[in-house]
Formats: sequence, structure tokens, C-alpha cells
Amino acid sequence: MRWDNLFDDLEGQLENELNAEDLDLRAEEERLRLGRLSLRQRLTAISRGPGRQQGTRILLVGGESLLVRPTTFGRDWLAADLLDAGRGDPQCLLPFTAIAAVILHPAQVPVSLEPEAEATARLVDRIGLPFVLRDLCRRRKILDIQTALGTVTGTIDRVGREHLDLAVHARGTARRAAEVQQYRIVPLSQIHLVRLD
Repeated sequence: MRWDNLFDDLEGQLENELNAEDLDLRAEEERLRLGRLSLRQRLTAISRGPGRQQGTRILLVGGESLLVRPTTFGRDWLAADLLDAGRGDPQCLLPFTAIAAVILHPAQVPVSLEPEAEATARLVDRIGLPFVLRDLCRRRKILDIQTALGTVTGTIDRVGREHLDLAVHARGTARRAAEVQQYRIVPLSQIHLVRLD
């Protein structure tokens, strides 16, 4: 009878140790997963989660606060609807390097940490900001480009590897030589926001 109690006790101790080891292993795997999470992954999870229609509050490195509803995510940028812009239905391009902080509601924190669902890789996931800006250049869109120095309005003439040429002109006027007030070379690293109307 005493042997049975001894073996039951040893079996219980072994089971507890195995369970503790399994819990430690799961905790370590979760720490490693969280350590690999990128800002892009967290923003993507928030944009798919509940409450996405209310938008996400983003603080830019220049101090401006934006309420956006992300629509598309590229490699190093996101496209979004500006929810508190006031005029029309403006959209924007926002480089991830221009994000100083993302303001979350308590319910958004666990949503942002959820593992990504297995999704097929899309081409847009690999497209960088210069590619998108080249497309806007081809379309001759009038844009507001916000940098640390302020906001300028104009049309992109060309996009290099790490810069763009902007023909600055008044909103509502076509990009004609007579309307252009100046030409600017703007490093892409200085762009905080590109507004499209």
C-alpha cells in the first residue's frame, strides 16, 4: 500500500514538472513571437479587428494627430481615408517612418497582438513608397506633401530612388509652367504625409 502512494506521488510530481515545462515553453514561444511583430503587422491587425470603422489615431513625427481608416498596406507605407480632415473624402499615403505613435483603445491592444492569419502574399505587400509615388506622378495628381517644414501643394514631376521632384503650384490649377511657383527636390525620408483629394 505504501508503494502505491509513493508511485502516485512520484507520478503527480512528474506530471506537474512536465506541465510547468510546457507552460514555460509556450511562454517563451509567445515572447519570441511578440519580439518579431512589426508595426505594419500590428496596424494590419487593428485594421481588420472590431471597431475598424471608427479608425485609428496616429501621431506623426511632426506632432500632428490624424484619425485614419487604413485601406491598403504596402511594404513601408499605408494608404488610408482621413476621417477628421473635414473636406470631401480625402485619402493619404503615410510612410511608417513618419509615425511617432499609434493611440490605441484598451480593446485594440489584444487585437493588435493577435497572430496573423495565414494569408497568401499579395503584390501590394512588397510595393515600396517610391513605386506608389511614381504612379501618382504618372497620373499627374495634385497633392499636398507634408514635411517638417510644412505642407506644399503641387504635382510630382519625377521620383528618384530616395527623393522626388515637386512642381509647387496652387491647388485647383493645372500643372503648367506659368502656374508653377517653384520646383523642389524632397527627400522621401522627409515626407510625413501625402494627402490626395
